[in-house]
Amino acid sequence: MGHVEIPETDISGPVGLRGAPRPRTAASRNRTAALEQLWRAPTAQRDPAGRAPARRKPVHRASVGALTDLLTLAGPAWLLLHLGGQPRPWLAATVAGLLWTGLRGVRGRYADPVRAEPGGAFGALGDWLVLLGVLAVLHAAAGGSVDPATAVVAVAPGLLAATAVEALRTGRRGRAVRKVLLVGEAAGLDRAAELLNSRTDHAYQLVAAIPVGPGRPGFETMQVPGRLASCPADDDVTTVLGGAYAHDADLVLVAPGPQLTGDRLRRLGWGLHDAGVALSVVSELSGIAAARVRPVTAAGLTLLHIAPPLRGGPQGILKAVLDRGGALFGLLVLAPLLLAVALSVRLSSRGPVFHRQVRQGLHNRPFTMWKFRTMVADAEARKAQLTEDNEVDGPLFKMRQDPRVTPVGRTLRRTSIDELPQLFNVLLGQMSLVGPRPPLPEEASRYDEREGRRLAVKPGLTGLWQVSGRSDLSWQETVSLDLWYVDNWSVATDMGLLARTVRAVTDGRGAY
Repeated sequence: MGHVEIPETDISGPVGLRGAPRPRTAASRNRTAALEQLWRAPTAQRDPAGRAPARRKPVHRASVGALTDLLTLAGPAWLLLHLGGQPRPWLAATVAGLLWTGLRGVRGRYADPVRAEPGGAFGALGDWLVLLGVLAVLHAAAGGSVDPATAVVAVAPGLLAATAVEALRTGRRGRAVRKVLLVGEAAGLDRAAELLNSRTDHAYQLVAAIPVGPGRPGFETMQVPGRLASCPADDDVTTVLGGAYAHDADLVLVAPGPQLTGDRLRRLGWGLHDAGVALSVVSELSGIAAARVRPVTAAGLTLLHIAPPLRGGPQGILKAVLDRGGALFGLLVLAPLLLAVALSVRLSSRGPVFHRQVRQGLHNRPFTMWKFRTMVADAEARKAQLTEDNEVDGPLFKMRQDPRVTPVGRTLRRTSIDELPQLFNVLLGQMSLVGPRPPLPEEASRYDEREGRRLAVKPGLTGLWQVSGRSDLSWQETVSLDLWYVDNWSVATDMGLLARTVRAVTDGRGAY
């Protein structure tokens, strides 16, 4: 579910369009007094002295992040250049640190987006490589006397520090919860609540909802501290802020509709920002990564430009190179393991070592996929007898205790080692290291238009389904994850998913 977040602003007074001050009126003063009463009302917990709790001051993440990057690159750089006997180490370290901080700032590394997609550490690596390029150009233009090899070593600690910070930020993302107050008409509230509650890979926690108009939301467990009238009213801001304060919400998420558009939403934004509460607006877009969305303004309108999905270009070429190179490297390194597994499969039960199966690949083209055999030799013939025991919805067939699986096969499935022969498919260009799972022909024949979009990219050895629960996912959840990948993949995303696959395989959740 896409949304446009309007950041909090640090202003001393109410501000209207284009930053022009809005005059204080008797109504606005009365509203401020009413809000003060709300804030001091019993719904807001007070200390024993009767004082209202202070609002948490926003942490200046941009300043802290920039200062951290400056110090962690410039400090070690100065020390290493000094120890290496390079001329004017303090000047070179200062220039490198300022360039590093400026580059990271320009590329949005100090913003505070709630990101779902992986790849933050690889973003730091990309920034560092760009820094090396800029330093090389400056070195050539200014005729610097610093040794290039020493300079590369000197700025390396900055990369390590930035990568560590990104990893820490990613690890803490699940705990950095934003308490959300939903505002909108019943249909919009239901859609937003359903989508946000169906996933856990985000930082939004719904705490309450304020409906607009007479409609009643479909969810019954959500707190409803108030209701807005169908038409604009003077108490819109008072009602919303009262609900936000009562439930300690730090973000108001608005689902626009016929009764909550244009000037009414703008005035609500004025009141929320004057009170220091962040505002986000739900859009009808869904399944689109934030990196593909670029907001622009034209004639007073806010437009969202959506970049098309990657289908080729430099990233497509790089993905193909990484696929072939990674598959070849994996086959060479894992050769002893592959041989041991082949012997165990052959000696443990009758039948071939490998299971070959026709699957549908890119643009619904069939290919033969290879796996280690994990079932008895006549597994396909016995499948019809187990149809009623299928434990998943959609066109898939899965059983937690499938009687056709051999003891060795059960271990191979839990560790995903049975999938390793698909490295040959990757090497042949039929599959990718990362992508949706390739369906069987009978499964693909039942796809509708939405599900068929899974075949717009090469199927993968691993993917979002692998790191998100595998067989524990419902069919619709699997399709949603695959469609997100089809529309939003990038090389950085692939690298992040490969790293997360190691954890998923070790955990073994959903593998059967």
